[in-house]
Formats: sequence, C-alpha cells, structure tokens
Amino acid sequence: MYKRFELHNHTNESDGSLTVEELIDFMVADTVDAFALTDHNTISGHKKAQSILQTKNPPIECVYGMEYTTYYGHILCLNLYSYIPWENINPLQPEKLFTPLRQTGALIGVAHPFSYGAPIAQGCKWEMQINDYTAIDFIEIINNPEPQHINEKGIDWWEQLCLQGFRIAMTAGMDLHGRSDFAGQFAVYVDTEKSEPADKALQRAIKTQKTYITKGPVFTSEVSSDGKNIQNSITDCVKPGFNMQAVPHWTVEYTSPAEKLVKRLNPQDTKIEAEISCFTDSSVIIAKLYAGEPTFDSLVAIAPVIYR
Repeated sequence: MYKRFELHNHTNESDGSLTVEELIDFMVADTVDAFALTDHNTISGHKKAQSILQTKNPPIECVYGMEYTTYYGHILCLNLYSYIPWENINPLQPEKLFTPLRQTGALIGVAHPFSYGAPIAQGCKWEMQINDYTAIDFIEIINNPEPQHINEKGIDWWEQLCLQGFRIAMTAGMDLHGRSDFAGQFAVYVDTEKSEPADKALQRAIKTQKTYITKGPVFTSEVSSDGKNIQNSITDCVKPGFNMQAVPHWTVEYTSPAEKLVKRLNPQDTKIEAEISCFTDSSVIIAKLYAGEPTFDSLVAIAPVIYR
C-alpha cells in the first residue's frame, strides 16, 4: 500500500509558525499518512508530538528527526530520537558527524543542496566536502519552496551520482514553516507492508532506494522477470491537487550512463515497457514521468533507480 510521507517540516520549536499540534492537524487535513518533525537543531517537539498522537489518536504517524543547521549546509536526519552534538563539525570531514548519527539508526540526508547561500541565506547551500558518498542515505532533490533552477540542480547532482553507481535514495520536502498549499507540490510515497510502522517503512525504503517522488501518481520502474524489459506503471494515489484527467499525454524519459530514451503514452495508458537492449549501458536506469513534454515544468514523478 502506497503511503504519502511529508519529510521536511518545522514548528515554533524552531523557526516555524505552527505549534506541533497545529502542524499535525494541518497534515491530517491534507490526508498525509506520515510526516517528519525536523526542527532546526532541536528535538524539543518530539515529546509533544508523541503526547498529542497518543491523546488524540489522529490518522497519521510521525517520523521523528531534526535538521542540523550549520554554516556549511543543512543535514536532514530522519528516525533520529536523540540529540547528537555537532558544534565541532568539520566541513571537510562531515563523515565524522554522519558516523555517530548512523550508529543511532538515523537516516542521513543532504537538504536543499543548491539553495542560495551567503549573503542571502548563510548556511543553506551545501558546501561540505563529502569524501564518502556511502556515508549518506538520501538527497533531498526537490525542496518545494526553492526556484525551479535550484531543484533542477539537485536532481542533476543526485542523478549523476546514481549513474556512477552510488546507491543514494531521493526525497522531496515542503520545508514547511507555516501553512502552505500542498497542491501541485512533490511528495514522497513509500510502498508499505501491512501494519508496518511509518518509521520502519521509511527506513526500509531509503536503505533500499525505493522511495517514489511525485506530484500525484506513483510511477514504478522494474526489470521484467525475463530480464529483457523495463516495466513501468502509473498508479493514481489521489493526491490532493493533481488531476489525472487533465494530462494531455504522458512522456517517459529513461536515463542511462550512455544515453536517454523517450517514449510517449496516451493519457489513459498506465503501463509501458522499454527494451533493455535499446540501452548501450543498462547498468543504471532512471525513469521520469512527465505530463506532456519532457520539461521540468511538466515533471510529475521519478521512479526508484534500477541498478543492474
């Protein structure tokens, strides 16, 4: 069962305008299945969220985390339950912080890597030197408030790392600091197992690079049982603000280390195949779904990367 995760949110425990309870109510109103509580440099909201969820029992789950907000970039941590000091962080060796974080079971990600930095927003741009890309679990490739060209850079960076063989999951986030419209924005979906807690489902999805980013339908990509084709499917998850009937046509763009392949579908089509033999190098294949022509404005979804 696909569930919607909103993975980057702030409250008035840091620089947001909503209380923890108001954030929960806001998420429930938009039918979010699970949300992350990722205030800047504090986990003070965790106990409040736990109390509210236990008392009110709303139809939503919380993923506990924090956004490490440094002068050299922001580190988004999910499934983080204890505060790990970071004051002596070395931007040339951030792995020295990643290691103790991971030892707690936390998921480590780079938030909005190409955001504007100084003098506009000191520290928002990622300026740390990653020496070991296996030390991070995900990259927030789309930060919804950021301008288009900023998010395009984030997607391109992640894509190039994947094409080199690095197994890094992708996420998207609202970077919510108040009440913002979710319609037309990218979210993360996770294929959850029956009765699986949100934190466990997210841990499994990110560790296996099986997150789905979308404005509306979930777009899947897998190798056929005979190993000859890439099989894709489009599943409407009824995300508020996306109208499947308004799609003029679908375009699927496949990217491999050697080339791109583009295929067009009728708007009513929900399945497509591409022959693996069409690719000179099929070791890594990334599939994107567009509503119309393949431009960033019409990007709808990105499927999990296929590694062969």
